[in-house]
Amino acid sequence: MSRHILVVDDALTVRLYHRKMLADAGWHVDEAANGVEALEKVAAQPADQPFELFVVDVNMPKLDGYGFVRELRRQGGEQAPVLMVSTEAQAQDSAAAAAAGANAYIVKPARPADLIFTAALLLGDAPAAQAAAARHLAAGGRA
Repeated sequence: MSRHILVVDDALTVRLYHRKMLADAGWHVDEAANGVEALEKVAAQPADQPFELFVVDVNMPKLDGYGFVRELRRQGGEQAPVLMVSTEAQAQDSAAAAAAGANAYIVKPARPADLIFTAALLLGDAPAAQAAAARHLAAGGRA
């Protein structure tokens, strides 16, 4: 069964880029343009088909990534991992993401192998992680 991921980013091009990479790894991907829309999608998701990973931007209108993650964690229930992907590259940014409840942090632009490998680790998908690592090595560590 395909894993279910929600990509949350206000930039359509980034959502499409992340969707393509994650879908190519064999996962089902849905999208939201901000934290409010993401929370609505989480609430509307059938209980037997929860999102298993969230890939979240930091800077978004209506509700930013930190606010989304804090609210997601506050709601309780089964907690899917959160991978934050942001242009914010300072140490305090990844620390703020962790404090909000994120499990991992990548600086944009996310390299395909980094995004897939990190997502695979958070999902516990060893075959996808191994494939991403192999692609990374085949590209000379530049993918």
